[in-house]
Amino acid sequence: MLWQALTAIRDLGRLHDIASILVRYGFGDMVRRIGLANALERAGRALHWSNAEEFAHLPPPARVRRALEEMGPTFVKLGQVLATRVDLLESEWIAEFGKLQDSAPAAPYAEICQQLTEDLGAPPEEIFTVFDPVPLAAASIAQVHRARLADSSEVVVKVRRPGIRPIIEADLRWLSRLAELAEMESPELRSFHPQEVVRQFAQSLRRELDFAGECRNAERIAENFAGYTDKDESIAEAVLEVSSALPIIITPRVYWAWTCERVCVQEFIDGISGRKLAAVDQAGLDRKILARRGARAVLKMIVEDGVFHADPHPGNVFYLLGNRIAFIDFGMIGRLTDERRDQLIQLLLGLVRHEPMRVADVMLDWTGDAAVDEDGLILEIQTFVDQYHGVALKQLSLGAMLSDLVAILRQHQLTLPADLTMLIKAFISLEGMGRELDPDFDMASEAMPLLEQALRKRYMPASLLKRGRWAVGEALALIADLPRDLSRLLRAARRGRLEIHIDITHLRRFGNQLDSAANRLVIGIVVAALIIGSSIVMTVPGGPSLLGLPFFGLLGFFGAVIGGIWLMLSIWKSSKADRE
Repeated sequence: MLWQALTAIRDLGRLHDIASILVRYGFGDMVRRIGLANALERAGRALHWSNAEEFAHLPPPARVRRALEEMGPTFVKLGQVLATRVDLLESEWIAEFGKLQDSAPAAPYAEICQQLTEDLGAPPEEIFTVFDPVPLAAASIAQVHRARLADSSEVVVKVRRPGIRPIIEADLRWLSRLAELAEMESPELRSFHPQEVVRQFAQSLRRELDFAGECRNAERIAENFAGYTDKDESIAEAVLEVSSALPIIITPRVYWAWTCERVCVQEFIDGISGRKLAAVDQAGLDRKILARRGARAVLKMIVEDGVFHADPHPGNVFYLLGNRIAFIDFGMIGRLTDERRDQLIQLLLGLVRHEPMRVADVMLDWTGDAAVDEDGLILEIQTFVDQYHGVALKQLSLGAMLSDLVAILRQHQLTLPADLTMLIKAFISLEGMGRELDPDFDMASEAMPLLEQALRKRYMPASLLKRGRWAVGEALALIADLPRDLSRLLRAARRGRLEIHIDITHLRRFGNQLDSAANRLVIGIVVAALIIGSSIVMTVPGGPSLLGLPFFGLLGFFGAVIGGIWLMLSIWKSSKADRE
């Protein structure tokens, strides 16, 4: 398998770079164990082991973070994704990976201009009346330039770095191979499911490379907030000076005429970055209102819409006059099914209302088919929830509680689905932003009304009727397809292609019960036969007799009595065992 990987000669140099960086940061033993050292030596590429301990004084999380930064954009993105996997990594690893900065030197303008000309059909100077060649920001995958359209609209132009996709695809190929090797060669790494993590990461990164998809996400969020108003009367008076026509939650407008896979043109948001809290105070904005509005907006995305901004950190949030909020950068979007939203509502309500069984049921559903000590897990969850009994609502930290719950799962070597890890990370980030704006911010109090409203909505007649119609439709579709499915089944059986796989794990007791029932049935038949046969023998004259009765007839009745007594005792013992 390793030699198959080495046939990709074009990627061999990249592998050498990756392995050299790992060795330099003190991970030479891991390089040897997963076979990379031998592979490169066979390929005639020597690794430099002399400075392998150069960074050995650093803690392991810091060493890994620095190594990821040096290995390039793909690995920086991988670290940022791992920072969301609270179910896999301890808090110190999460905190360290959270320091990864997705920044890079700006690409030469000549290359950017050439790519823009290819994508827009004309040089940027002909499309835009103003185009700033100096980027507002430059990241590993893209950089952003400010521009102005012919209608005087201020826009930002996000451009994918020229030639970045082949580099990322090569890195993803090697990541996939490294994950496979790590899972085969390292038992300690196997528990982290590296192949599944890399697969999910590759999907996420490829979606992030598609800027048109990012813009579609932005428009989806904008549609969900169309006509959205702040229903909190307590803060309504604070914003009377702002026209009611202005939307409270802003997403940048997309200009589709100049948007494609490698370029997106969006409205320029003239606001205060979420990182500049001092500027928020100088502008006279109310931090408490901003914290509450931001929390309610994200909770609405999660609980009501099922489509949410999966990376709501301060860099992706802008504060506008009138205490309005703008969200940008929709490259990372989370989606929740109706079932998942119902589970989330039950979980959060269970935490807030201190109902441990409700929490335990949801967490067990989230673990899926993984082998788990259910009794032990339920006991730990109940103990965890019970410790908050009597604690005031405002003193609860939902983000911390979710982190602790995931830590319990991690101790049981259980992982969560990818959509849930993104959700929990977004929830924790949201609460952290709220506390930065307002130290007295109470996430539980903000979430409670929305959760109760969503729960009531679920059991309204209209919702029940909708789910009932769907269930009936599914049942009718199943019935309609039944003749065709039976035909296929019979055709497969005639051709000898019908295979039935039955999992009989943990069914030994059932098998024993079945054997016992079969034995009792046989004994019952024998007893019945003895009674019938003996009755016939009793009517036939001749033969030996005992007490004036045919001997063989009496012998048959005696055997029937013995069999009947054994049968009754067997049934009684079986019933007693079932009751116990």
